[in-house]
Amino acid sequence: MTTIPAHPVEACVAQLLAAIETGREFCIHSGTAPLATPDGGAFLQCETSGSTGRPKRVRRSHASWIRSFMVDRALWNITPQDRIAVFGPLNHSLALYGAVSAVHLGAQVDVFAAPRPDTRLQMLRAAMPSLLYATPAQLRQLAACRDADTGIPGTRHVLIGGGFLDKATRNAAGHLFPGATLHAFYGASETSFIAISDATTPPLSVGRAYPHVEIRIRDEQARDLPPDHPGEVWVQSPYLFEGYAQGTSAQTRWQNGFLTVGELGWLDPEGHLFLAGRGDRMFTVSDQNVFPELIERLLLEQPGVTHAAALPLPDAKRGAVPVCFLSAGPQGLDTDAVLAACRRQLTPQAAPRRAVVLTDWPTLPSGKTDLTALSHLLKAQT
Repeated sequence: MTTIPAHPVEACVAQLLAAIETGREFCIHSGTAPLATPDGGAFLQCETSGSTGRPKRVRRSHASWIRSFMVDRALWNITPQDRIAVFGPLNHSLALYGAVSAVHLGAQVDVFAAPRPDTRLQMLRAAMPSLLYATPAQLRQLAACRDADTGIPGTRHVLIGGGFLDKATRNAAGHLFPGATLHAFYGASETSFIAISDATTPPLSVGRAYPHVEIRIRDEQARDLPPDHPGEVWVQSPYLFEGYAQGTSAQTRWQNGFLTVGELGWLDPEGHLFLAGRGDRMFTVSDQNVFPELIERLLLEQPGVTHAAALPLPDAKRGAVPVCFLSAGPQGLDTDAVLAACRRQLTPQAAPRRAVVLTDWPTLPSGKTDLTALSHLLKAQT
């Protein structure tokens, strides 16, 4: 197996291309190279985001991604004349997927690994990519730059994964990329694409099944549930991973060709998928299940909120109570108004009891919120 350090990015890309060309199994790592293993041929390894714990390393076949590359080429009309941009480093699956798809489809790939959002914005303007892969957090960072008012008109498609795309971020991305169509998709490192949204997708839905994906909602006895009944999300597709090369997850399970990563949600009668949240993030308040992701989506819809996270604070009477961490845009933030909106739209158990505003928002290299850092901060404040 070829082990490739994620930094520096130029050397990483060069070694990645060589590994693909020779058909060897490769693993891009963030600092500590994995133990040597027998070369399995046309396989690759990449890291999960690790937002709730130590990142895991997934192993998948080249063929599982190639199948979706073919779908992407038809969906986005990708040709060798296109430039596809990703935000590095490449050890996480979203950036690696975008880079490898560009190589496979003959397009030019640009990997922007600069840590500062304003530098990334300058790189985007210089490159004028036709397609961009990004997370909602990365788009919010770009939109907050001082010169974000000047759009990048040459981009046709912005492909958004790795988190829920709220209305404010969608509007900001639309202003920044005025000629682009925004496509938010839902998936995981273990599953690749599951669902993709479009202009007809209802609010708070992550869309319908990506081509060749079958989605089922099942109860605790593994029975399929009808529309509008919440349960665990299971998927079957040609894009699923082979297994973990490092780490494990009790939430990730197989059953008769279907895979779940522990996400809970439901399908409406038209096949739109709605997510409640991950089972391993759920907590109980007065014996009622509370999903932090649902709270966070509402928080991100409030004026002035640029980042949001909801965590449980232990409580002697209720078991736990929700507390929210927020970051604000340049106009500031009215936390009383934010908490009041939560009380109006959420159940009494799910409405956050207090809000903590942070100047420096903790993020992982993937751009996602570092929930472990916020958990430590919450403990330190109690």
